[in-house]
Amino acid sequence: MSDVRHVLVLPDRDAAEEVAHALAERFAVDEEPRIVRDALAGEDDAEDAQWLVVLRDEEERLDPAELDAFAAEWEGWREEP
Repeated sequence: MSDVRHVLVLPDRDAAEEVAHALAERFAVDEEPRIVRDALAGEDDAEDAQWLVVLRDEEERLDPAELDAFAAEWEGWREEP
C-alpha cells in the first residue's frame, strides 16, 4: 500500500464541506476526507484563506483528472503533488 493523497483546493469552507460530502457519492470513497484551512502567514481574514480537502487514495484507484474536474465544479482544483 502506498501513501497517496489528493489535495483539492477550494475557495471557501462551504465549498470544501460540500466537496467532502459529495466525494463519497461520486467516487465511493470509504474514508471521510479531512478539511483543512490554509491561509498565508499573517492572514487572519477567512476571505483570504483557501480550504483544502485531503483525500487518501492508498490503492491509487482515483483518477487525478476526474478529481480536478470534480473540484472545478466548485471553482477549485486538485493540487499537483
